[in-house]
Amino acid sequence: NSAMAFVEGGEPKIIENTEGVRTTPSVVAVSKSGERLVGLLAKRQAITNPKNTIHGIKRLMGHKFEDPNIQRDRGLISYAIERSEDGGVKVKLGDKFSRPEEVSAMILQKLKKDAEAKLGEKITDAVITVPAYFDDSQRQATRQAGEIAGFNVKRIINEPTAAALAYGFNKKKDQQIAVYDFGGGTFDISILEITGGEGEQSIMVKATDGDSHMGGEDIDQKIIRWIGDQYKKESGIDVRKDALALQRLDEAAEKAKIELSTALQTEVNIPFITSGADGPKHLLIKMTRAKLEELTQEFIDRAMDITKRAME
Repeated sequence: NSAMAFVEGGEPKIIENTEGVRTTPSVVAVSKSGERLVGLLAKRQAITNPKNTIHGIKRLMGHKFEDPNIQRDRGLISYAIERSEDGGVKVKLGDKFSRPEEVSAMILQKLKKDAEAKLGEKITDAVITVPAYFDDSQRQATRQAGEIAGFNVKRIINEPTAAALAYGFNKKKDQQIAVYDFGGGTFDISILEITGGEGEQSIMVKATDGDSHMGGEDIDQKIIRWIGDQYKKESGIDVRKDALALQRLDEAAEKAKIELSTALQTEVNIPFITSGADGPKHLLIKMTRAKLEELTQEFIDRAMDITKRAME
């Protein structure tokens, strides 16, 4: 998801989009009629139009095509990824390939347009936040996306730093704070040192560490693989090879993950997921919170290692 905010009276305030929601799904699609869709409208039609719906684009920005993480992602997403002329990545959207910066710019353009409608004025300057673990090439790609979208990008700052600013650390004096950021595609920790009194604070990032492929989407992919393996054992069919079925699995995995935050067990139920020689096939698999914890134990261990490195 993406969010936008402005400062009024010294306090940051989130701007609602034209749908009246504070967050906008970072999803871009080209509909079957050739119309470009961004945000909620793009997400809603993802199941019926998986090959032309791009999500998780931030994970691809600033990476080379040969990057092991990119190669791993290729088998887990429903849209096409190819090597670009400069050795980077390009994704297929509609009948043409686009660079990740161009797709990201489409999301930023939606935010810009919605913010201008809400505030009643033209917006030219912006500060864009990125995961703390983004390297120089990923930050440069983000800046380029902002410029393509029509922004004068004043600064690229770390998301944990932005979180500290929004939290209101300036109400206290001289402190060190640790900010965890667990997002859709990334996990970060930043240690920030705040010095000075109110109105005269300075922020120094003492340490930062993280993993750009350890977020909510990675948990979803773990669940997708588990569901796919279970179903293959039952039916002999690998539904993950079907783009439409993969998109439905992705939605079901996220739903199961959310439900298991409060319930000890949930049911993954996808009717008519595929068809065989004897007719339509349905998927019905029970999943427990214990299984989710087992699947994500690797992430917990890595998060502890990342935290330890940052603290040192």
